[in-house]
Amino acid sequence: MIVERIIQLLAEQYDMDPSTLSAESSFEDMSFDSLDVAEMVMTLEDEYNVHLEMSSDIKTIGDLAKYIEAQQKK
Repeated sequence: MIVERIIQLLAEQYDMDPSTLSAESSFEDMSFDSLDVAEMVMTLEDEYNVHLEMSSDIKTIGDLAKYIEAQQKK
């Protein structure tokens, strides 16, 4: 599932404990700055072969997973 893969990628890329992350984890709670978000977007674009545009509607890992699923259906 996409949520689990995003968690795995974030944990690896940012040296986080994956057990502390869930679909409800927000990027604000993870203290992501704009550079962190940009790096995350590039990683996920490569992983899922989609184009991501972050918006204020995408606040959590779950929101991001839903957005990626929608992009894959296009």
